[in-house]
Amino acid sequence: MNAIFFISKFDFFLLFNIFASNSRKCVAIHGGATGVRPYRDNLLAYEEPQMSNRISAKHKIDRRLGVNLWGRPKSPFNKREYGPGQHGQRRKKPSDFGVQLMAKQKLKGYYGNIGEKQFRRYYREAVRRRGDTGENLVGILECRLDAVIYRMKFVPTVFGARQFVSHGHVSVNGRRVTIPSFLCKEGDVIEVKEKSREIPMVLEAVASSERDIPDYVDVDTSKLKGTFLRQPKLDEIPYPVRMEPNFVIEYYSRN
Repeated sequence: MNAIFFISKFDFFLLFNIFASNSRKCVAIHGGATGVRPYRDNLLAYEEPQMSNRISAKHKIDRRLGVNLWGRPKSPFNKREYGPGQHGQRRKKPSDFGVQLMAKQKLKGYYGNIGEKQFRRYYREAVRRRGDTGENLVGILECRLDAVIYRMKFVPTVFGARQFVSHGHVSVNGRRVTIPSFLCKEGDVIEVKEKSREIPMVLEAVASSERDIPDYVDVDTSKLKGTFLRQPKLDEIPYPVRMEPNFVIEYYSRN
């Protein structure tokens, strides 16, 4: 009888600890007692939970890659043009593989540190399409909804664009879209919701002269509305640094 009581008591405490642990996870995921759900809580979050881990220190990648990736004046690379860490100033000549890897990391990082799994899917799609694979790859990346509203200057940064879309501030052809990786097509009309047009981040981005609007998007700044005209070529995309998609293709071809 005592043995049965001991087992039952043990099972009770085991179940209690499991329940408490799951409760803590639910509170962390769904925003605590307020019930506010995080901006990644959409379809993309389940496809790619590692989408971006850069929350506050987004410019660390600049010094690691040795470039001012987004061309921003506050980048730490502007003052310290060498790698981070104790041995950051000891630059060695990279191998062929190192050059290819660096090109891939630059392209992934520029679009908000896209996860490897999703980036590889873009590569496969670029290979499947006709034409130059490198051109196809950067064209697909520029069709992403977060990249399109960044080009339209509705937001100041790529990371801000992803959050802006996820929060439901953007509509495509009159329908709200909350997936940053949504691929726009030629003729799609992208518009900021009327209630979101007075957000300080949006007003700051529209008034900024830091970037120019490229030719493959048509924007009405007064209405915060634009049209995605076509998928661009590499030489049309206003990258602040030199991108080398051909090295990215070589990187994936050898793996």
